[in-house]
Amino acid sequence: MTPAPLAPPEATQPWLLDFILLAAIWGSSFMFMRMGARELGALPTAGLRVAIAALFLLPILLLRGHGAALRTHWKLTFAVGILNSAIPFACFSFALLSISTGLSSILNATTPLFGAIIAWLWLKDRPNGSRILGLLIGFFGVALLAWNKASFKPDAAGLSTGWAVLACLLACLCYGISASFTKRYLTGLPSLVSATGSQIGAALGLAPLTWWFWPAAAIKSTTWAAVILLGVLCSGVAYILFFRLIERAGPARALSITFAIPIFALLYGVVLLGEVVTPWMVGCGLVIVVGTTLSTGLLSVPRWRK
Repeated sequence: MTPAPLAPPEATQPWLLDFILLAAIWGSSFMFMRMGARELGALPTAGLRVAIAALFLLPILLLRGHGAALRTHWKLTFAVGILNSAIPFACFSFALLSISTGLSSILNATTPLFGAIIAWLWLKDRPNGSRILGLLIGFFGVALLAWNKASFKPDAAGLSTGWAVLACLLACLCYGISASFTKRYLTGLPSLVSATGSQIGAALGLAPLTWWFWPAAAIKSTTWAAVILLGVLCSGVAYILFFRLIERAGPARALSITFAIPIFALLYGVVLLGEVVTPWMVGCGLVIVVGTTLSTGLLSVPRWRK
């Protein structure tokens, strides 16, 4: 009997291209946020990002016939938008005024740590021994990174790296709360509805602050380009890729995208922004990744049998 020919890689792993592309897109979001925040400020950058994403996603949602579902669940999806987009995007935009894109992306990798703790406290999803060990290791890595990088002494612009690090961690905490909120109240709702509703809710929530803090000077074309890419590519297109990744690869593999994002963010920062990556940052990042993989159950400590 002649053996069957091997399937091509794209047939066996149709999600791999989406995974790499999504990591590359979300890795660039830190660079675009930095470019936008330097001229627009943190709040207008975040507000424009979600507004552009909402305008991009809404026609797609309507064409797919999900308008009724959005009208039915608008309150819950808008609330998710405040937790999952408005606050985190504002926090990261603020942080990137004083810390590098690489450092902020490494801190972003702690999102599953906060998600595991919130799920434990809220949803009673009690972690086992390996996951508790992962939480301890992950936060130890954060403590090491913050101890070396965080300082609350203001610079010439009145900013400090200490507040920037705390802003990143607050953003990750909001992501964790949002994940449990979504699981509790939005299970079964089409992902495109959750995404579109959340971006509309975030845009409405940030609209007054965006208007109030809008800069008086004219905005450069490069800044506009960065914010448009941030909204269309890093939010709109990225959401579509992320939902497709969940469908094709499952939530566990989709969650691991968090660990690949810093690779691209560090690369963009070094090549395009001239940032410096230190061995300490890389070492702490690896500690955080190990802790996070344990805390989420993607990796477990083997049990020794007598």
